[in-house]
Amino acid sequence: MKSLKNLLFYIITIGGLSLLVFLLIQWGQEMDLHKTTMLKPELEASTWEQFQTTIYHNLTHPLAILLLQIVTILATARVFGFLCKKIGQPAVIGEIIAGIFLGPSFIGMYIPEFSQFLFPTNSLDNLKFLSQIGLILFMFVVGMELDLKTIRNKANDAIVISHASIVFPFALGVTLAYFLYQSFAPDTTTFLAFSLFIGISMSITAFPVLARIVQERGLNKTRLGNIVITCAAADDITAWCVLAAVIAIVKAGSFLSSIYIILAAIAYVIIMLKLVRPFLKRIGDKHTSRESLSKSVVAIFFLTLILSAFATEVIGIHALFGAFMAGVIMPVNLNFRSLFIDKVEDVSLVLLLPLFFVFTGLRTQIGLLDSWNLWFIAFVIIGVAIIGKFLGSALAARFVGQSWKDSLVIGALMNTRGLMELVVLNIGYDLGVLSDEIFAMMVIMALFTTFMTGPVLDFINWLMPDKEDNMETQIEQITKYNILVSVGNSERSRGLFRLAHSFIKKSPDNASITALHVSPSTDLNQYNVDQYEEESFALVREEAQKLKQPFLTLFKPTVDIDKEITDTANAGNYDLLLVGIGRSVFEGSLLGKILGFTTKLINPERLYGTLTGKEPLFENTVFDERARQLIKNAKVPLGIVIDKNLEEVKKVFIPIFSIHDSYLLVYAQKLIHHSNAVIQILDVQGIIQTHPEMKESIRMIEQVAPNSISLNQKQTIDKNFMQSQDLMLISFESWKKAVETQSVWLTNTPSVLILKT
Repeated sequence: MKSLKNLLFYIITIGGLSLLVFLLIQWGQEMDLHKTTMLKPELEASTWEQFQTTIYHNLTHPLAILLLQIVTILATARVFGFLCKKIGQPAVIGEIIAGIFLGPSFIGMYIPEFSQFLFPTNSLDNLKFLSQIGLILFMFVVGMELDLKTIRNKANDAIVISHASIVFPFALGVTLAYFLYQSFAPDTTTFLAFSLFIGISMSITAFPVLARIVQERGLNKTRLGNIVITCAAADDITAWCVLAAVIAIVKAGSFLSSIYIILAAIAYVIIMLKLVRPFLKRIGDKHTSRESLSKSVVAIFFLTLILSAFATEVIGIHALFGAFMAGVIMPVNLNFRSLFIDKVEDVSLVLLLPLFFVFTGLRTQIGLLDSWNLWFIAFVIIGVAIIGKFLGSALAARFVGQSWKDSLVIGALMNTRGLMELVVLNIGYDLGVLSDEIFAMMVIMALFTTFMTGPVLDFINWLMPDKEDNMETQIEQITKYNILVSVGNSERSRGLFRLAHSFIKKSPDNASITALHVSPSTDLNQYNVDQYEEESFALVREEAQKLKQPFLTLFKPTVDIDKEITDTANAGNYDLLLVGIGRSVFEGSLLGKILGFTTKLINPERLYGTLTGKEPLFENTVFDERARQLIKNAKVPLGIVIDKNLEEVKKVFIPIFSIHDSYLLVYAQKLIHHSNAVIQILDVQGIIQTHPEMKESIRMIEQVAPNSISLNQKQTIDKNFMQSQDLMLISFESWKKAVETQSVWLTNTPSVLILKT
């Protein structure tokens, strides 16, 4: 009855009101006959032509163009960033190259119609201002990532090195400007403005990129890493203060007339430090957790950011300095800064900053360098930049007592310019100080000096190798059987650690477990790295305390997680690498279909191998690309764990498919000795019966540990038997064969340890 009532109400209301609307439209259209409509030409066109006209009008609307630009920019930036990561370069390099690729230097040159459609001249202002918002947020994050307390505590050496790394290239830059001014400076700029901007452009260091490189190379907890970070932080503060003064001088026209702007800037800094900072500190101290950081509190800090940027823009020292200063005065509470950086960083780095890179690329016309003479000048600029920054920093570091190797490493890192250089160049270009040719040359210099950082560091390490005093060497000297466990911060880490413990439980003095956590370096900043490391091992520590098992920890930020895992295992004296790869390991594979995962992932290396004929195009794959890379690159015994809530290792069965599976008995012995496990050997294909030596090995184990191992002649593996077991131990080749033959028992397995020696 109720359903019928609802149906009647629906028909009467919806039907009746729809009929009323239809009648009103019909009566209203009769009034059109008494008016002359401006739409008559369109009405005379065909329906298809009207549709085409509407679509074209919608597609060329400023908002549609901006959205299409953002989609294209983000997709291109991610592709180039990914490619740069694959060759060991920071993603920011790829994003800068993506900007140049989409600009007149490539797309504009070879596909001008597409370039003009995607980036029409009247749309660039929208792109510019949106990218400026991204820069403001980014500079806010850069300011927050600076630790002024650390700079004060280590100011002596760091200030000397930092200021030397500014003065040396600044002086060389002004000298270079003296020779370039007549030929390359815009007609509307003075030598003072031109020389100051060339000088400051040579002096900048990209603190965010440098910090990422330090993390990725494991230097962040070393004495050298602390010195470099402190130097870069001091360099950033000094360079931005100098840049603010330079902007004031350029806008005022002379040093004397800029005094008013500089005095206003000094007053602004005093207000921010003495009034605004204490106020923000009181708020920050009360809101140090994610739950207490409400939208109202966030709004206060964002208002501070915007008002600070507005104030410096009005004063005349650029809004970016205000954003940077707002970040510097944020509450120093680590939890607060980490939370706030996480809120801002993704939007600024992932969404808005690529817009700035492309906007810079649209301004960069490499095609203007159309003669050997211009390219020679570009190489001179690169040489002057490297000599000033690299040698200036290295010599200063050596003077204050650093070793030659550490001095050269400091020089190489301080020579990293990256995004910060582009910010300075764009400011100079907007002020009319830099010509198109010089702007293009300086962008190339920024790319080259950032790109060279990694290879130069590798060359220095090759030329001056460290003494082997790392953790892997200590393990080699102290222990005999070492297990490396790659852990995450999920519950699966407990099972992995529990399994590793079951192999060494009774040999605390002759064995060790090292827990390795590898994290994408792009997810870390200066303020959350320690907290993130602590959280990464929290579950493992709990499990270790429960099992009373001591262990070592290794935390490594990187751009390539799988490569870092295998490189760490190969470099250390490890006897077994355990990797718990869950769902993703089987995506796109036959086993994935068995387990219900059907997503197909494409790996560029696999695609390259297919195109070059090294790998077949159609293959019934057992593992996804991540597992394939681990298996391919690991030079130590590798164990891939499929954890199905492994609680203990008491009942273990080992299916034997080949005589080559005999090495599994070594691991069976360890489980028997250390965990009192009961092992069942399943001779699935009668292999043991035809190889007496393998049968003898099983008998010898039985003699040492009676009732611990038995041979089962079953030809099939039934569901009930598998569900009664804790763990299946199987060789890589046998697992591969089982999957490729689509063995139905795979869906009923307990936790699995797939071993490859």
